[in-house]
Amino acid sequence: MDRVEVVASHQDCATVRVGEVFLKIDGDQARAGVEVEAMRLAPIPTPEVLWREPPVLALAALPGTALGRLGQPSTTSPATWAAVGAAVRTLHDAPLPPWPGPSLEELAARLDTECSWLLANEVLPADLVTSNRRLAETALRPWTPRFIHGDLQVDHVFVDGDEVTGVVDWTEAGPGDPMFDLAILTLGHREHLSDLVAGYGPDVDLDVIRAWWSLRCLVAIRWLIEHGFDPHSPGCEVDVLRSQL
Repeated sequence: MDRVEVVASHQDCATVRVGEVFLKIDGDQARAGVEVEAMRLAPIPTPEVLWREPPVLALAALPGTALGRLGQPSTTSPATWAAVGAAVRTLHDAPLPPWPGPSLEELAARLDTECSWLLANEVLPADLVTSNRRLAETALRPWTPRFIHGDLQVDHVFVDGDEVTGVVDWTEAGPGDPMFDLAILTLGHREHLSDLVAGYGPDVDLDVIRAWWSLRCLVAIRWLIEHGFDPHSPGCEVDVLRSQL
């Protein structure tokens, strides 16, 4: 009998692996529905949906290995990062999915709320929060919506050599700022940004990508703490904020 491996588990959902099958357990069926439809619409490789019996979604394992891990150096080649950039560009050039993404006003309000929480609870030094908030506000400008993944972390992208074999975890997919995907993919891996952009192509705003690094970290820290993760781990969110100064 195959061993059951807990891949991720927190208050929102859990993912376990049994052999070559991933079982995602999510009580929010609207979110699960977004994931299934986004994978159907995406013009890049995604896991095969084996079956869905709410609250469980069964997905086939992808070949290859994750592009990297936040907090750990990525050992994949510049050519692999360029191939990932080309795949992300293919996604961003696809027709928009038919549901809305977060508005600029919602993002600005969330940044304000989370920065206030960080300061009120003395989670981070005030100068670290205020300096990064100033950087983050550069990202809060009008953009032309593209089909984005919305949570394109390095461990959500699987590669085999220089080939992208698939992208997982599409629950945040929808219309949004394409620079956000590029920022999340290089969060903590800024040394690979030029390789990613080489494959992605033109129309990249590096200042906005850097702004999204700050914004993403600032708004994620409370969620990470409340769900049992440590944003102070080496190379993770707090270190990214420090590296921005």
